Amino acid sequence: MRIKITFIMAALVTILLACTEKKAKDTTIASSETESKADAPNKVERGKYMVDVLGCADCHTPKKMSEHGPVNDIEKYMMGFETAAGLPPVPENVLLGPWVLFKGDLTAAVGPWGTSFAGNLTPHETGIGTWTLEQFTRALREAKFKGLESSRPIMPPMPRHYAYLTDEDIEAIFSYLKSIKPIENVVPAYIPPSS
Repeated sequence: MRIKITFIMAALVTILLACTEKKAKDTTIASSETESKADAPNKVERGKYMVDVLGCADCHTPKKMSEHGPVNDIEKYMMGFETAAGLPPVPENVLLGPWVLFKGDLTAAVGPWGTSFAGNLTPHETGIGTWTLEQFTRALREAKFKGLESSRPIMPPMPRHYAYLTDEDIEAIFSYLKSIKPIENVVPAYIPPSS
């Protein structure tokens, strides 16, 4: 009889431990899922903060004139060079080489490297809408056009020091950019320098 009771007690303890372990595991999984859902808004907020601090809109958003001078046109936020507006001709008396010339709204630049245009960073398919986090990371870390391994370099004036951003910062920026209003705008291709 004593062996039977001992066996039953051992079985009950085993079942109790298994139930406790399962409950702890379920609680951990639920807690992790809740934390990751709660982190999503924080990641977007952190991304907005990083975009603001890094001044991404300075070049990637067309401007409009105000009493304080040019300010970001929020209706065109992060759409890059406004293709419909066109690029004014470079004045003939401007010597490019040691000098750089910017379009008035800073979305295009002409210099010894040629003519470059600020990209569309909205989540539209003409922007970064189809990009992966891996592509976005490569664009910032390796300065690769569209984040594609075998693509050309991203041209100036895009800062190269963005390569030092942490993985968390890059993911936050990407999350934020994916959350903004998508704007259709196909930015012109980079123009190499003419002889």
